[in-house]
Amino acid sequence: MHSHTMWSGDSTTTPDELALAVAGSGLDVVCITDHNSIEGARRLADELPCRVVVGEELRTSAGELIGLFLNERVPAGVTPVEAARRIREQGGVVYVPHPFDPMRRNLSERALRELAEQGLLDAVEVLNAKTSLSSLNARAADFAAEFDLAAGAGSDAHVPDALGSAYVEVPDFATPGEFVAALRAGRVCGHHWDEPRPWSPRIVPSTSTGTSTGTAAGGSSVGGSSRT
Repeated sequence: MHSHTMWSGDSTTTPDELALAVAGSGLDVVCITDHNSIEGARRLADELPCRVVVGEELRTSAGELIGLFLNERVPAGVTPVEAARRIREQGGVVYVPHPFDPMRRNLSERALRELAEQGLLDAVEVLNAKTSLSSLNARAADFAAEFDLAAGAGSDAHVPDALGSAYVEVPDFATPGEFVAALRAGRVCGHHWDEPRPWSPRIVPSTSTGTSTGTAAGGSSVGGSSRT
């Protein structure tokens, strides 16, 4: 439900690397949630060996928020309420990544509660694989339960090896509404994973032209359910 590619700016995961990681992880659905961009997700939707949910992890004026099932990019810098409304207006799902984690650009608790009280949240990330303290994920789960929100999980993968370290096993779905219902019937799985990328000489394609322009250093569904 939460992954990054070279379109994120802080990740150098190429399409080929992502395809291999998807195959290796056994994921059926990947939500690509690059920072302030949906371009990579849209390009990869027909290229990966899985279904792709087009998402965006955008920085609001009070921290980060994820929109899933997007058709248009939501601009960075807007308020959390404005971001949530823009996500909803295009039929998307409003998802809170790594809440309560002070080491991340998490949404402020005041903004988080304001969104919940206004009914502008759909799901909360109760397991983020890069959040090292289990107590913070537990606090997120308590918040989701308090406001009767669906529980999500994400590897927050910025390197290929991290993909699938946290995911949700869910019944199949076809629409954003069915996706949220599937999360409510799903099972959160995973573990902490935040290892550095092994060093290796690599060529990273340009995100603007699709051609190789520079070097960078860094190294199935079962029983009708899906992993996302």
